Amino acid sequence: MSTQRFASVWDAIEDTPEQADSMKARASLMMALSRVIEAWKLTQADAASRLGITQPRLSDLLRGRIEKFSLDALVDLSSRAKCRVQVKLLKQAA
Repeated sequence: MSTQRFASVWDAIEDTPEQADSMKARASLMMALSRVIEAWKLTQADAASRLGITQPRLSDLLRGRIEKFSLDALVDLSSRAKCRVQVKLLKQAA
């Protein structure tokens, strides 16, 4: 039996490279947003209010429930958190 190696867990579990890239971007945004929100030192209810979402929705974000958030939704939340999202396009090796 041969052993496969993957650059990311998303590469291993997603069906296509496109899906893996989307999950990587979503995970990165979720982690960054979580750090920003935790730095506010607010209750979840107050942080959720600041973001214009419910407290259970914020809890999903902070718990890493990635399947509940689209890339668009995470970009919107980043903007509401007064953060700017930058996209960096890297060319893959041939």
